[in-house]
Amino acid sequence: MRSLVLCCTLLATPVLAAPAQPAALEPVFAMAGIRLLCEQSAPLIQRGLEPAQHPQVSKLFGADALCDDLARRVAPQLQQAELEQAQALLDSPLAERFTAAERAVGEEPGGLKTYTEQLASRPPRAERVELVHQLDRQAHTSELATLLRYEAGKTQAWLSVLKRGQKIDEQTLTTQTAKQRESLQQSSQKGVEAFMLYAYRGMPSPELGEYVALYQQPAVKKLLDATLKALPEVFAAKRQQLK
Repeated sequence: MRSLVLCCTLLATPVLAAPAQPAALEPVFAMAGIRLLCEQSAPLIQRGLEPAQHPQVSKLFGADALCDDLARRVAPQLQQAELEQAQALLDSPLAERFTAAERAVGEEPGGLKTYTEQLASRPPRAERVELVHQLDRQAHTSELATLLRYEAGKTQAWLSVLKRGQKIDEQTLTTQTAKQRESLQQSSQKGVEAFMLYAYRGMPSPELGEYVALYQQPAVKKLLDATLKALPEVFAAKRQQLK
């Protein structure tokens, strides 16, 4: 019987894996928090800009425009089956419980601020902090937050150069702003740590460990890795269209 199965396997016509389609990433981006990054992009760039500069920023870096371009770059890196696996994991009851806890933070005005101020005098258990750090690393939360703020700042700098009637290339811009990224990374990590500790304070540690494991699953990891790589590429391409 085993020989027959092996023979049939070898003789079977190969099935080509179907690539993911950009449109199929829309719900997954929402579940993974990537849509939220897209929604924050234009407002971050527009801070401090003259009103006359806002329309082109909204057009190029608005949520739909940014997420659509991001999806077109991420989709070729995933097979449809991998995308479906990631969606199933991110839409699981476990993930939904943590998402609900995150949303609840916004419904408690001042709660996070008060909690953050108390962290120095009432630090959580080291094991709990390590779980939060693991989740941050696996989900790329502070890394994506840093990247968004960094690319928004680079875009503001690009616009400033254009306003002076000058030009700058991406390599020069990156070199001149490298130190800013380091400081942004540190502040993002601290902010994410405080947010997670506060938002998940009612979640048992074993459940938090399961949530960390969810982000270690290959399909979810591949989705987030591809997004992390594509995001600066999308920003750079859009900066070229600014006038």
